[in-house]
Amino acid sequence: MKKEEKINVEEEDILDDAQATEDLDDQEVTVVKEGTEEPQEEEDEITSLKSQISNLQDKYLRSVAEFDNYRKRTTKEKAELILNGGSNAIKAILPVLDDMERAIENGAKTEEPQVLREGMELIYQKFQKALEGLGVKQIETEDADFDVDVHEAVAMVPGMGDDKKGKVIDCLQRGYKLNDKVLRHAKVAVGQ
Repeated sequence: MKKEEKINVEEEDILDDAQATEDLDDQEVTVVKEGTEEPQEEEDEITSLKSQISNLQDKYLRSVAEFDNYRKRTTKEKAELILNGGSNAIKAILPVLDDMERAIENGAKTEEPQVLREGMELIYQKFQKALEGLGVKQIETEDADFDVDVHEAVAMVPGMGDDKKGKVIDCLQRGYKLNDKVLRHAKVAVGQ
């Protein structure tokens, strides 16, 4: 029985050693797993943050490039408007110029002043319509109250009576507005 006892004791020792090894392996595995999880999580988080930074840098660069293109485009459009902005006005006035040239040519052929006067009045009316088409309107001065926003007093006329006090008596130079903005103030004489 000594052999059996010896085998049993050896088996118990082997089993104890195996159990201790298993416990140790579990601890090591746990330690190894814990050790690898933290760096792995940190690496994943760093990779994620690097990806976010890269995306934000890309968005920023695209936004800056888009704004720079917008600025260049608007600067170019503004320069074109300044150069070619008057083209509509010139196109509206060119027919009037043509009529004046024809009137000058025909004026040499006739001696009647009434015909010339009628031709000039027609050209004047056409020119006024062209300006109105562009948004230019004449400032009303006839029987109007003096208004510093649209009138410029160049003379004060005393002794006109109380009903004419502060009123426009005479217009010396007509004033004009472009879309409710004063281009030129009307020069007027005002009653005192």
